[in-house]
Amino acid sequence: MIHSAPIIFAEKLLKRYDDFIAVNGIDFSIKAGEIYGFLGPNGAGKSSTMKMIYGSAPVTSGILRVSGMEFPRDMRKIKSLLGVVTQENNLDMEITVRQNMQVHGFHHRLSRSVVKRKTNELLDFVHLRERDNDSVRKLSGGMKRRLMIARALINNPKILVLDEPTTGLDPQSRQILWSKMRQLRNTGITQLLTTHYMDEAEQLCDRLAIIDQGKIIAEGKPQELIYKSVGRDVLSISQVEAETGSLLKSIEAYMLFYEILDDKILIYSNRSNEIVAQIQQIKPTAPMFTLRRSTLEDLFLKLTGRHLRE
Repeated sequence: MIHSAPIIFAEKLLKRYDDFIAVNGIDFSIKAGEIYGFLGPNGAGKSSTMKMIYGSAPVTSGILRVSGMEFPRDMRKIKSLLGVVTQENNLDMEITVRQNMQVHGFHHRLSRSVVKRKTNELLDFVHLRERDNDSVRKLSGGMKRRLMIARALINNPKILVLDEPTTGLDPQSRQILWSKMRQLRNTGITQLLTTHYMDEAEQLCDRLAIIDQGKIIAEGKPQELIYKSVGRDVLSISQVEAETGSLLKSIEAYMLFYEILDDKILIYSNRSNEIVAQIQQIKPTAPMFTLRRSTLEDLFLKLTGRHLRE
């Protein structure tokens, strides 16, 4: 259940590395129990934001509160509320699955009996109980990510930070992790997610923020953001070359905006049926077109552009 009081609050949050400003005075508020996503191109500032939240990078200026506590004064208490799944695999490869869980539990000063009980519960939760005495080296990529989530939960965190948790995984492993994240939401755990998979963010996030050049350029519920900015549908039409201008002019009253790409025109609209009827009326032999539902990726590309980010 999502509560109204924010569990994470940021105001004018800024992160500077020497002369480079990675996060440029952003504001956001995250509710307890929701899955909140940070999306953005490479170098946009999302990872720096996450690192400030889990205490890996100090706040340069601004306010950052977690469960009513503030960085840097309450950093130790804040870290006790967090479970962190980093993008990089930081499991200990030289020991077993169970030993990885135990070491993390003892790090949080849990008793041996609690560590044993929680280890069994969490390995069952991520379907790794039968592999508990195996070396981590023997696990597949998906199994390692599930173990990292189990390990991050051993201290009963209020907040789980997930930095690109499914990168490089096969579809089956991704679906398992998505299922586990939904189950965790039902228990009231707040989850922060960064991902480059737009379908992942669209399906999992209750709300999200799109960050570019250190600033939040859009924030809200995925579907509401999509419908507001790019409409409900995307119509893809093969290039009509010389007739492109007249074709677009004839349907401009029905569309929100359009893009001309190398091999097609993309038309964004809430009135696609009327656009199709108009095209068929003025040009019965028009090139092939396809109609699909607009997605978070359409919104992301509109706001951040199609050019490559290194």
